[in-house]
Amino acid sequence: MIKILTVVGARPQIIKAAALSRTIRNSFSNQITEVLLHTGQHYDANMSQVFFDELGIPAPNYSLNIGSASHGAQTAAMVVGIERALVNEKPDFLVLYGDTNSTLAGAIAASKLKVPIVHIEAGLRSFNKSMPEEINRILCDHTSTLLFSPTKTGVANLNNEGFELNNAPPFTNDKPGVFHCGDIMYDNSLYFSELADRKSNILDQHGLKPGKYILGTIHRDSNTDDPERLNSIFDALDQIAETGMSVFMPLHPRTSKMLKLNLDEQLRSKIDSNPNLIISTPVSFLDIIQLEKNAAMVITDSGGVQKEAYFFKKPSIILRLETEWVEIVESGTAIIADADKDRIIDTFTFFSNKPKLNYPPVFGDGKAAEFICETMLSAKQ
Repeated sequence: MIKILTVVGARPQIIKAAALSRTIRNSFSNQITEVLLHTGQHYDANMSQVFFDELGIPAPNYSLNIGSASHGAQTAAMVVGIERALVNEKPDFLVLYGDTNSTLAGAIAASKLKVPIVHIEAGLRSFNKSMPEEINRILCDHTSTLLFSPTKTGVANLNNEGFELNNAPPFTNDKPGVFHCGDIMYDNSLYFSELADRKSNILDQHGLKPGKYILGTIHRDSNTDDPERLNSIFDALDQIAETGMSVFMPLHPRTSKMLKLNLDEQLRSKIDSNPNLIISTPVSFLDIIQLEKNAAMVITDSGGVQKEAYFFKKPSIILRLETEWVEIVESGTAIIADADKDRIIDTFTFFSNKPKLNYPPVFGDGKAAEFICETMLSAKQ
């Protein structure tokens, strides 16, 4: 029997953790004990608690309730709380997801205490170190003992940074194991797709017709906190909505706040009076799955939503300068438009003409969590 301490803090991590927790519960309950720590990085109930309830994740064993703060203050408080949990629990592994401040804090705390780190979503790179997420993921990778990459590109990135791909056990953070496991979010999308059909009424609630609307999500501070970029994006969304195509936007709390501060008053007035631009509070994971499955296309700056659009064979417009998921751009099913209004509109027009698109299976077989569990067990033998 091994014990793992899983750290989550942001909404996407809670969702990803559901796949691993479910797999442990269903297939490895006699071999793996999981202790869950929630840092509280996302503290809004709509952004966090609803996901524990909806996805059937057990209540966290530790809740730090950190909330919003500067990067330094938030990360420091998380390090203190995670360190205490590590000392109390003495786990065989600390499991971290992705690239948030919760990930960074876990990597710092565990590496100092010599607790082996498992990093899920290892090797992803934007090659843009102005992004806090890029710093977090690099530092986490370079302190980890087991690195699980969702894509072959991620494995290649690690190899290019000096990671040996053929290390044999016993693994350490100086001689880590690197594995291509597929994407754990693909596990979840397959599992929850049918449940979303049965339980979500988000389309009826907002009068949305399958294939007749666009799903839009914006949350990155590079977009929300820059008035020029934010106005350019929303100007494009308003013009797209004026074509008669509905644009549905569940707003991240950051975006909602920054719209009031940074959006031009005239543009805000246009948006408020545009019946086809529908702005909503955050929605549940089952709702977002249902929205992705039935959208004509997706416009987003979210890495997770980009992938999920691909899982459900929907084209996406990426509101960033780059993406970690280069495979979807290389396939032609996603196009990087950044915050360029004209490029966003041109890409919308291109996808609206329904070009023939192919979605090769680059994200695995839907059994990433099972592979991760088996590998952790093997590594401790």
